[in-house]
Amino acid sequence: MSDQRFHQKALPPATSAGQHLRHLRRQLGLSQLDLALMAGVSQRHLSCVETGRAQVSPGTLHALLMTLGAPLDYCNEVFLAAGYAPRYNATPLDASAMGVVHTAIEHILQANNPAPTIVMDRNWDITAANVSTGLLLAMAGVEPDLTSGINLLETLLCPDGLGDRLVNAQEIRAAAWQRAARDSISNPTLAKRLSSLPRPGMALHAETANPLLLTRVRIPGSELSFLSTFTTFGLPLDITVESLRIEHLIPADQSTRQTMMQAFDAWNAQYGD
Repeated sequence: MSDQRFHQKALPPATSAGQHLRHLRRQLGLSQLDLALMAGVSQRHLSCVETGRAQVSPGTLHALLMTLGAPLDYCNEVFLAAGYAPRYNATPLDASAMGVVHTAIEHILQANNPAPTIVMDRNWDITAANVSTGLLLAMAGVEPDLTSGINLLETLLCPDGLGDRLVNAQEIRAAAWQRAARDSISNPTLAKRLSSLPRPGMALHAETANPLLLTRVRIPGSELSFLSTFTTFGLPLDITVESLRIEHLIPADQSTRQTMMQAFDAWNAQYGD
């Protein structure tokens, strides 16, 4: 939800909870009345909160932030600005409490073979990938060690990475940059990384033959076409869980499906149980 609505442009400096709320509301193009009705508060009270004439309660602040679709780590920042303790933790991925999350991720990765599928964190670092992802990269001539972790932005934007193996590299790089720029508004680590990467041309051209931008990977003698979908965890109560994003590269044509199936079947025959 926040990906489409929240990070449209850099937030002006804000020091109070009311200022944060006003900036977020304006980014979404909502009037005070709109937000008040959506969050179940009075417009008068919201106006007083935004201007600092009234102290917002934790419950009302939470309702407003959830209505605005603010990321959980940003919610913590606003709670601190209001004088309250942060509400959300960022549990390490290797913590025992994350067992159910790892089980779900492993199921999704295996179930999606032979479609390449990766898991990314909020910094676009790949934290997990299925067998088909490695097979696709090998066919494209890119063979990073996925077990040691690579960054999707870097391999798309930097020379000699996956970006150089894309038929429509300019469009994919532009789309990735725009999405990462939105993500980086409330993520200084990602913003720093993005500033160190080569900025692509920002032109995106609609493909009249397809309703979605396809990822077209060049392989010897041919190309493979994929459409991209994302899975996130519903109702996250932890910053780490909220930040995880699973990208599925679904074959967009029969030739791509057959190529990926043949590659996976060959791998499974040699290495599978």
